[in-house]
Amino acid sequence: MVKCGRPPKGAEQQSRDRVLDAALQLFLEHGYGNLAMETIARDARVSLRTIYNEFGGKAGLFGALIKRCSDRIIDTLAGDIVPEVALVEFGTQFLFRVSRPEVVRMRAILIGESPRFPDLAIQFYEHGPRRTLDLLSRYFSTQQQLGRIRPGDPEFLASQFVSALRNERFQRLQLGLEPTPDEAQVEAWVRQSCELFLRGCATGSG
Repeated sequence: MVKCGRPPKGAEQQSRDRVLDAALQLFLEHGYGNLAMETIARDARVSLRTIYNEFGGKAGLFGALIKRCSDRIIDTLAGDIVPEVALVEFGTQFLFRVSRPEVVRMRAILIGESPRFPDLAIQFYEHGPRRTLDLLSRYFSTQQQLGRIRPGDPEFLASQFVSALRNERFQRLQLGLEPTPDEAQVEAWVRQSCELFLRGCATGSG
């Protein structure tokens, strides 16, 4: 008997994850401009209409991949935890995620193809860097109110912290001149960056 109506929520999520998993592998293999939506639908075993209804198009699908990655980082920064602890925890999650080979490759695809596909750049920035900066800005604003961080523009602090995390080593990683760091190496990298960053903005109270 054929059952009509909306599938169970679990089935919907499984279908969405299947589309995103297929899209990730295909983007890595073919890039962005050369990849047809029909190919994604075939590999994900869903209809083309389903993908358009769910993601709005190829740029929206790429953005959803970036959002799924950033979702795993967003919840790691709690406003009630002191910066010496919270920033290390957040930074370790952030840097570990963005230094994975598939993420480095996706970033390279973005840089190479965004001039031809401006929607791609918008989706990436809004779902990735913009979300991260907004989260950090709110955290720094809260810490300023608690007297743990010196007064100043929290958005500037957010951008400086991300820059401190990435530093020159991340650029070498993107160029293939640095091996992918393991978890212990990432944590050591982050602790060093956080210590240097906090020496410039922590008040020592709180």
